[in-house]
Amino acid sequence: MLRKFVRFILALFYRVKIHGAENLERAGDRVLIVANHASFLDPVLLWAFLPDDVTFAINTHIAKSFWIKPGLRFARVLPLDTGNPMSVKTLTHHLRENRRVVLFPEGRITMTGALMKIYDGAGLIADKADARVLPVRIDGAQYTPFSRLRGILRLRWFPAITLNILPPIRLELPSELKGDERRVKLGTMMEDLMTDMVFSTADRNRTLFQALLDARKIHGGRWTIMEDMQRKPVSYNGLITRILALGGKLAELSTEGEAVGVLLPSIVPTVAVFFGLNSRRRIPAMLNYTAGVNNLLTACVTAQVKTVITSKRFIEMAKLENELARLQSTLRVVFLEDLAESLTVIDKIKALLGSLKLQFGSTGNGEAEKPAVILFTSGSEGLPKGVVLSHANLLANSHQLVAKLDLNASDRLLNCLPLFHSFGLTVGTLTPLLSGMFTFLYPSPLHYRIIPEVAYDINATILFGTNTFLGGYAKHAHPYDFYSVRFVFAGAERLMPDTRKVWSDKFGIRLVEGYGVTETSPVLSANTPMHFRAGSVGRLLPGIRYQLERVEGIPEGGKLHVAGPNIMLGYLLAGNPGKLVPPCSVFGEGWHDTGDLVTVDAEGYIFIRGRVKRFAKIGGEMVSLAAVEEIAARLWPENLHVAASQPDVQKGERILLITDYPGAERSQLLEHVRREGYSEMHLPRSIHLLDPMPLLATGKIDLQAVLGWLKDVDGA
Repeated sequence: MLRKFVRFILALFYRVKIHGAENLERAGDRVLIVANHASFLDPVLLWAFLPDDVTFAINTHIAKSFWIKPGLRFARVLPLDTGNPMSVKTLTHHLRENRRVVLFPEGRITMTGALMKIYDGAGLIADKADARVLPVRIDGAQYTPFSRLRGILRLRWFPAITLNILPPIRLELPSELKGDERRVKLGTMMEDLMTDMVFSTADRNRTLFQALLDARKIHGGRWTIMEDMQRKPVSYNGLITRILALGGKLAELSTEGEAVGVLLPSIVPTVAVFFGLNSRRRIPAMLNYTAGVNNLLTACVTAQVKTVITSKRFIEMAKLENELARLQSTLRVVFLEDLAESLTVIDKIKALLGSLKLQFGSTGNGEAEKPAVILFTSGSEGLPKGVVLSHANLLANSHQLVAKLDLNASDRLLNCLPLFHSFGLTVGTLTPLLSGMFTFLYPSPLHYRIIPEVAYDINATILFGTNTFLGGYAKHAHPYDFYSVRFVFAGAERLMPDTRKVWSDKFGIRLVEGYGVTETSPVLSANTPMHFRAGSVGRLLPGIRYQLERVEGIPEGGKLHVAGPNIMLGYLLAGNPGKLVPPCSVFGEGWHDTGDLVTVDAEGYIFIRGRVKRFAKIGGEMVSLAAVEEIAARLWPENLHVAASQPDVQKGERILLITDYPGAERSQLLEHVRREGYSEMHLPRSIHLLDPMPLLATGKIDLQAVLGWLKDVDGA
């Protein structure tokens, strides 16, 4: 009777929903039920809604609490002392008697909103008892006052709570794996299981705009979410009102499903334009304003863009008058200032009322698989290709990051990357917006002296950039500028040891390296505070599968192919405008060939060895151009270097080094190559000076521009 009464009360006040109840029966009798620990309500929820024969493994210290003791009389409880090996044996024997046991592998209630440390013991118990593991995701309880997230999340008394019961699995390892090695492996498997659980139960069946509306419901309309160099903070309510106002005007300029070019810097109005198009079922095509007018025009033709949204002030400040003239000769160019002036008082009132109305009712409409954005590859290796990403792709990558990393609404993110860059869009803008994190948009990552000051001024906790940018910030920053920063993510190019060291020595910050490509929305892997291996780009995010394709002449690793919910809808190619080419590789449809040569160790850490295209075949041996660049970078760490290959009559190919270091001598490099133990095949035949080295807006070296310059000066 008590159980039924508690169940009724919980269902009434928290609108508790249970998904996957059938998995309880599928799990059988001998099962270890593992759940995330969101609040003090969790044991009560599981006791009320799970079968009455379930035993709760509870920490002996918690069991002694005066407010817990009365409840223990109404449930089957097995005290567990994590420091006593006999407790683990007792629980294992209990499971072997074909019991169902509930265990919280984190051992404590979350203090961040994300998963805490997962103890190895849970996996070890399931393994020794030969029991199935049944994951249960408790979602919603973290927003109650019974959680430990006051000051991190907006708490309320009666949020909706969902219990997601996933299919049971068995942790299987080879019998020859013994001792500590087996225990650690089981712990990693359990952690991956919990991470996959958090990701797989996230709602991805929405559009980005619907997800933004849902984020407002969670965090509150008045929650400050974004700011740029105008220093006018914007709340969810303010942003959504802008989106609706602009969306109405943008809809008049285009038809449903049409791609509309966006040529704007990283500012709040750009975000409003992006979501304004999104809310009216238009597809923003984010144009790279640093790519040159020919690439801009090619991108517009490829995506069948007829209208481009830009800003008079931006064109003037970025000195893009020539590019604008060329665009206006073939496309309709609409200025943001003109759109703003055309907004009447009636338009603004309608937008405000619409924003208020959208706080209520359902937001889902089943359009998650439709195109949400078109991004363009950098063009560093040829003509830009359009990469079409769906709402579900982008939401999947956002949820993958949140499931893997300790990110929450108390974080303050400084985004210096442009929104036409996949990392700047997904990680720097969409993920924080949809997670309640404050984001400061800065229009250029090249301002090495200003950005550290901005980080200090806004109390940034999260920062990211390329090796080049992070090295520049470290050189000019005061040691206290990054006092509040707890995560610095490095990507897009290889992180150099000197950059890692200076951040550690000067700021006491460990750089976290990750990896991704535009076609995967973009993040594929990342190091985390709990899973970190220097020199690697971390382990794959949840939901991503991989295969390695053997490459002739390269004995270790292979070319990385990936599949998962964050893989693009397909390419738009310059030779066939508007025609979507779905992803496909040698491993079948839905797989994407990254073109990167990698090795993967026994624990799943990925090590990038270089792009397959960037190897030179010298005398039958494959030599990595990336390795040549790294050798030069270790000798001259303050400078930028590019290795290139050219045909050679005698040896097949020869290597050249392009550098911006004026004192570069081949004799110095030869000594360094020998000192580091490399073969002399890694020694460039010649060295060329190029200063300044051309860079893309993302901080990567503009390889296409470098090779074009080399062709002109070398006659190759």
